[in-house]
Amino acid sequence: MKTIVMPTDLHCAQCVAKLKSHLDADPRIHHWSVDLADPQHPVTVHGNVQERDVVAHLEHAGYHAKPATAPETCVLMDHPAPAQRFWNDGRVWKRSAFNTFSCLVGCSIGDFGMIIYLQAFHPGTPMMVQMVLAIMAGLLTSITLETLLMRARERLTWGTAFRMALSMSFLSMVAMEVAMNLTDFMITGGRLALSDPRYWLAFAPAALAGFLVPWPYNYFQLKKHNKACH
Repeated sequence: MKTIVMPTDLHCAQCVAKLKSHLDADPRIHHWSVDLADPQHPVTVHGNVQERDVVAHLEHAGYHAKPATAPETCVLMDHPAPAQRFWNDGRVWKRSAFNTFSCLVGCSIGDFGMIIYLQAFHPGTPMMVQMVLAIMAGLLTSITLETLLMRARERLTWGTAFRMALSMSFLSMVAMEVAMNLTDFMITGGRLALSDPRYWLAFAPAALAGFLVPWPYNYFQLKKHNKACH
């Protein structure tokens, strides 16, 4: 039996839970553990596997192996500032864009579903009340959709998936809902009926605003904590 110890970018119990489904499914692995108290957050795997197999499992779970900390050397060359390097990860921008888009879809379903319902069955509802109810419905459907996606993608339990969707996505979804509704209100003035084509033309800039406002926040959370905020 071989023992592999590999530093990783895992950082919390939720990360370990995501990796668990991949390692437990490999019959070649006898047992394994992660030491989150160690600054390197190493994963220790016992079994008949190679280092490349452990690296593959980490990448499939959305994480990476890290090289062991090496002594610092002085190199006279220009390097991007830490803040610049933090915001310069194309892979994280792409992943956070996908997560933001999935949240946008979930928000839009509840948002427009509530507006359609109110205008069809309660046309006298004040605009401010419509906006509040639409935001609440959008948050509900977005959390539901994100719970389903994390359940399917990360193989989490329903309870864990729901708690992660609620804790990681709430601020982002609120920003998205407020941006969409304010943009829509500024364009339509809240006076256009759903049958008016201009109402739906306003959806494009409203959706764009709803996507752009929380996207940097989702990137920040994903880059700093390796959390998929949607």
